[in-house]
Parts: sequence; C-alpha cells; structure tokens
Amino acid sequence: MSERPNLSVILCAPRGFCAGVDRAIQIVELALQRYGAPVYVRHEIVHNRFVVESLEARGAVFVEELDEIEEDDRPVIFSAHGIPKQVKTDAEARNFFYLDATCPLVSKVHREAEIHHRRGRDIVLIGHKGHPEVVGTMGQLPEGAVTLIETVGDVMRLEPRDPGNLAWISQTTLSVDDTRAIVEALRERFPDIVSPHKDDICYATTNRQEAVKAAASDCDAMIIVGAPNSSNSQRLREVAVSSGCTRSVLIQRARDIDVAAFAGIRTLGISAGASAPETLVEEILEAFAARFSLSIETRRIADETISFPLPRPLREPANPPAAEKALATS
Repeated sequence: MSERPNLSVILCAPRGFCAGVDRAIQIVELALQRYGAPVYVRHEIVHNRFVVESLEARGAVFVEELDEIEEDDRPVIFSAHGIPKQVKTDAEARNFFYLDATCPLVSKVHREAEIHHRRGRDIVLIGHKGHPEVVGTMGQLPEGAVTLIETVGDVMRLEPRDPGNLAWISQTTLSVDDTRAIVEALRERFPDIVSPHKDDICYATTNRQEAVKAAASDCDAMIIVGAPNSSNSQRLREVAVSSGCTRSVLIQRARDIDVAAFAGIRTLGISAGASAPETLVEEILEAFAARFSLSIETRRIADETISFPLPRPLREPANPPAAEKALATS
C-alpha cells in the first residue's frame, strides 16, 4: 500500500455555530421536548440542511408561510433571520402560540430602523435582496420607508427625498470589507448620514471573516463548510478568495467533496459558516484523513463567550397553554 501524502490542515477559529444560531436551534429542541411533535417552524430555523433535517427527524415541520399550517393548537417558531411585523400580526390573528427565535442582533437592527423612522429619517439598508433577514428588516416599517442598496453603484444612483436626513443600517451577515466600501461611498455623498451606534455586522460574522483572512494566504486551498443559501458562509468563501486563496469552495457535506481533486496540495484551510455544526467539519477531516496523513493546526483569532437568553416560556416551568401563549407574546 502506497504511503499517504502529508497534508497540513489549518482550522480557522472561531468557526461554526454562533450564539444566535445556537439559541435558535435550542428553541426548537426545547419546544419539541416541552410540547411534543409537531412543532412548526416558519422558514429554515437556520440555513443548514443538516440541522433542518435533524430537527425534522424529531418532529419539527418547516413551512414558508403560516397559511400552510392547518392546526391552530401547535407551537409556531419564527426563524433566526427575523420576520416582518405582519407575520406576528397574522399569527396573533390565528391565536397561535409562537416563540420568536430571531437572533437578538437582528432584533437590534429592527429597533434601530424603528427609531430612525420615528425621528423622521429615510433609511438605507445595506443587504442582499430577497434574503430573509432583509425581508424581515424592511418589514418592520411601512413600505417605502427603507431603501435597499447592495453595491457602491447603488449608492451613486440613490436619490433620497431629504439628503440631509438619512440613516443607514445593514444586514448582519455581510462582508465586512464590502460593507465598508459602501459606507464610505454613502458618507462621501451624504456627509450627514447617521450611522448605527454599534456596527450592525455581528461579532460572529466579523470573527469568522478575520479568521479566514488570517489563514488564507498560507493555504493552497480552502473549504468553507456551509449551505449555498447561507449568506455568512458565502461571504467566507469570498473573503478567502480575496485574501489570497483563489482555490476556495463552499461545501455542505463531506460526501460533496472530490477528495482526489485536492491531490498535490500541501496546506488546506477549513472554516465553517455560523449555521454549520462542528460535526460537519469533523466529517470532512475524516474524509481527508482517509487519503492523507494529516497534521492539524488550529489558528484562533478570538474567543467567543457571548450567549443569548431563551424566550421566557422556555426558561420557566411549563404552564397551561393559555398561560404559555400570554408569556410568549408579552
């Protein structure tokens, strides 16, 4: 048997689950434990098929809209990406007991938008059209109150009603560098534009991108573990390419990798999007260990200690259904 070639692996850290994702998954798991199956979830709780399928196997039912739910007496959970206000209004009209798994950092952006609107400002949202987080943020306010921009070119074409009374907010999972360029263009065109009190791009997105940057130039190839509809995972792949590792791919599972195609590389970098569980990273390492002799280095740029509290009904002893409903919507 021929000797396996050596392969150095750089594991970027932090990687994988962030506090908002961890909280959202816990909400579904605890709801299943407390209320039994089925528990309905509007949209994928997080953008990862492995996670979604694991929860489906335990009794979670994923829908895109509330009108797909025929039972009115089962818990409904809103995904980590956030929802338009109308969705909560519709849930209350149907007398649903619901749990909101919106990431608290997304909720922060929602509150910022509401404050700017109350103060009479036009709002510019930096984000990706159609992404659930963007749909949810724009849905906090009346139609037309928020203008979506995706590129510097969009900034150049922007014609606000009152250029002196603008504010900007952003999707939490964007490329830090791309967003910086858009913000600089906004400030150049509109010097009085109001910025967020604290950066809207979340700590986990920033940390994962910085970790990839720190490793990319030392790698012959990089694998980002994540789903194609995961914004933060897609941005990690883009950051890897722009930071010097042009051979960077987004992979969902080890079974999707042609390990033989990596023959000849000496150093492989691996990271994972904020909605990808560590078990998928381990699965990919096992796939490479079958063909290569691995030496593994973890390259850490930050420690993450943030956690978010669960919704009140899941923090307290079980109550009768009516009381649970009152707690959830309070």
